[in-house]
Amino acid sequence: MKRIAGLLIVLYAPFAAAVYKCVDEKGNALFGDVPPAGCGNVPIYEVNKSGTVVRKIEPTPTPEQVKERQEEQARRKKAEALAAEQKRQDMALLNSYTSAIEFDVARDRNVEPVQGRIAGAQERLKELDQNEKQLRETGEHYRKEGEMPAWIMANLDNIGHERKTLKAAIAQYGKEIDTLRAKYESDKKRWIALKANAGRLPGDARDAAAEPVKAPATK
Repeated sequence: MKRIAGLLIVLYAPFAAAVYKCVDEKGNALFGDVPPAGCGNVPIYEVNKSGTVVRKIEPTPTPEQVKERQEEQARRKKAEALAAEQKRQDMALLNSYTSAIEFDVARDRNVEPVQGRIAGAQERLKELDQNEKQLRETGEHYRKEGEMPAWIMANLDNIGHERKTLKAAIAQYGKEIDTLRAKYESDKKRWIALKANAGRLPGDARDAAAEPVKAPATK
């Protein structure tokens, strides 16, 4: 029985001799057999008699700290998602093109149908100009004899509305072409940079490693 009691004392001794220490918010080192009262807002380290840290006790976060951590997690997830999407796009570029000239070919192939829509709209504008000219000549004939018919006025209004719609479409098509050209130019520059750096660019988000959080030094 005495041997068992002695064994229990030996096993319990390291824990009985453990102390708690922290560096408070003013930079003072605090120690105690139980967590010191001044350590409520900072990490506490439980140390055994040999000086080894047994465990780290994190302080209970305040509502503001909880919110800040949640926002940081959201920012990190967003950054990771952006990095993953950029990696996907980079792989697509590397797998889809074998030379820089192919970007120009693809650009022209995609711009061509939009230019065709512009040409079609411009041809229709010319037709509207001819129709309007004929209607106004007819209307002038009626005006000399009396009042211009309502159907001529209605057709002229329709022509004006269609002309306005076509001009807006042409402007939109022009912006679409500018966007396509800018996209292919940007993709080509990205591809050239990727090829020059073995498929990866220095400073990409996916290459950035998170730095470990360091515990404060104790005095």
